[in-house]
Amino acid sequence: MAPSSPPPVIVGVTGASGLVYAVHTIRHLLNADNAIDLVASKACQMVWQAELGIHMPLDPDRQEQFWRDQAAVPNAGKLRCHPWGDVGATIASGSFRTLGMVVIPCSMSTVARLAAGMSSDLLERAADVQLKEGRKLVVVPRETPFSLIHLRNLTTLAEAGVRIVPAIPAWYHQPQSIDDLVDFVVARALDQLDLDCVPLRRWQGHLTPESR
Repeated sequence: MAPSSPPPVIVGVTGASGLVYAVHTIRHLLNADNAIDLVASKACQMVWQAELGIHMPLDPDRQEQFWRDQAAVPNAGKLRCHPWGDVGATIASGSFRTLGMVVIPCSMSTVARLAAGMSSDLLERAADVQLKEGRKLVVVPRETPFSLIHLRNLTTLAEAGVRIVPAIPAWYHQPQSIDDLVDFVVARALDQLDLDCVPLRRWQGHLTPESR
């Protein structure tokens, strides 16, 4: 019997600013031949238009080509897009196996609804399923400053086992471009799913006199 393919990673994209994080996540996952089930929220389309003047199609087939074009990955990996309102999709069920889910970027309104156990669309339902099944869920909030309400909602999610990876880049890897800063955040988010597919100069510790 031929070995089965690994389960997919669910990528949720909300209407938070910073869609470049989602594009890089998709790029690295597909280039590493991973399978992705993607759901973008209703507000995501508005942010594409506001930030880059780009129209994101709603039709799943056209949206798949849209994300591949944005990520510059025409053929690698597997990508399936789901309409935000299709709460009967595969990823809405706990019987559908996954490697986990990353919501990148994650708006604070999405954080609030997840913390309250609300599922108003497929993205939130898929995230809620990861929680109830005890699977890995990573949220990458892109907001500053955090209000007390934001912090309390994030704390609620952390107490439920969600990994919180704020979109905060580092400089110890000596970034040379904005892409390098974006990739640092994406790498740290995917680390939480035990996926190492982003070329990243990782911290090696301080040099000792003997190693210089």
